[in-house]
Amino acid sequence: MRAVGSASTQHTVRLADEFFYLAHDDRSGRLRLFESAAAYGLAAALLAELGWERRITFESRYVRVTNAAPPKDWLQHLVLDRLVAEPRHTATRTWLAFLAETAYEQVATRMWQLGYLQPQQTGRWWRQRTVYVPADMNTAAWSWARLSHQLRNYQPLSAFDVALAGLAVHTQLDPILLDGTPPATRAFLRHQVELAPLPLRDLFADLGAVVGASVLSHRTG
Repeated sequence: MRAVGSASTQHTVRLADEFFYLAHDDRSGRLRLFESAAAYGLAAALLAELGWERRITFESRYVRVTNAAPPKDWLQHLVLDRLVAEPRHTATRTWLAFLAETAYEQVATRMWQLGYLQPQQTGRWWRQRTVYVPADMNTAAWSWARLSHQLRNYQPLSAFDVALAGLAVHTQLDPILLDGTPPATRAFLRHQVELAPLPLRDLFADLGAVVGASVLSHRTG
């Protein structure tokens, strides 16, 4: 699943890459979500990419491989290989949990290889961590600006942006995305997500369940 075009340049960005942009501040690279919600969202985005490439589908809370031919993208190839190698494990939530363990670093690595991100070390030396700062702020802000503008103006979303909006809704990013808007705007967003194909809606339902459980655990832990 790919989108073409940005605020300043023409380029191709995959769904997981755009969700990575959406989940982070376009200037500092800091997360707008709980880490677990971002990880699950990226895991779902990688599965959705394979669905768009017609390698897998989602049926009644299960993942089914429909074409084992390797995709051109190395990360899609890696995820598909894991799905093929574990035919006994088909529950979508199982795969979301498994892929979430590595999805963040893998998507960040793919974007770094393409020149979209620059890793930077932050914090004191004994507690340093890596923050991935956008190489181009305009490109990083484009997914947020595009989605926010269309929703606030009640413009129908493309198939790509329906998927991106679904990830935002089911990772609980939508209150930030639509901050200051009336209830009608949020209802419009939900309606647009409901227009997604049934397999994608099945994926979103499982994503929402695992993110909800994770956020609740974080708040009560």
